[in-house]
Amino acid sequence: MDIDRYERLWIMLSAAVLLSLFLALVYSVYALDIRLVDDAGQVDPATAAQTPPFDEPGVYQEGPGRYRVVMVARAWSFQPAEVRVPAGSDVTFQVTSLDVIHGFRVPYTTINQMLIPGQVSEFRFRFAEPGEHYLFCHEYCGVGHHTMQGRIVVETAATGAR
Repeated sequence: MDIDRYERLWIMLSAAVLLSLFLALVYSVYALDIRLVDDAGQVDPATAAQTPPFDEPGVYQEGPGRYRVVMVARAWSFQPAEVRVPAGSDVTFQVTSLDVIHGFRVPYTTINQMLIPGQVSEFRFRFAEPGEHYLFCHEYCGVGHHTMQGRIVVETAATGAR
């Protein structure tokens, strides 16, 4: 029985597992564009509804094919509840919560964010095809949690955002 042989085998197996996990991490960051959200700032939840840009939630065109969606989450709604953007545009979401922890999840996309009161969450997504996407709160936020939802309407590029 050669102990050194088994030890070398376990070392190589451990190194292979670590290498495969590292490669999976690199793949998720560069191929799937999955990243941690940067700190986009802080806002006082008590006065956020009177503080720009959260005093006027809505869709704003920043340039050709670029839009900013400013949203506010509060029990038990998103403001605005419906967002319209053209297909193929780069959309930056800027969202905060005014009361408790909420979630911001759009199924079949990589949009999945926790909204913490006072923290500004900023994330980007490109909606390639026209259609409707529903968004909902995925963090239990109270008795009306199940009704907290919204809609993202991706229109053909000729229609544009409203």
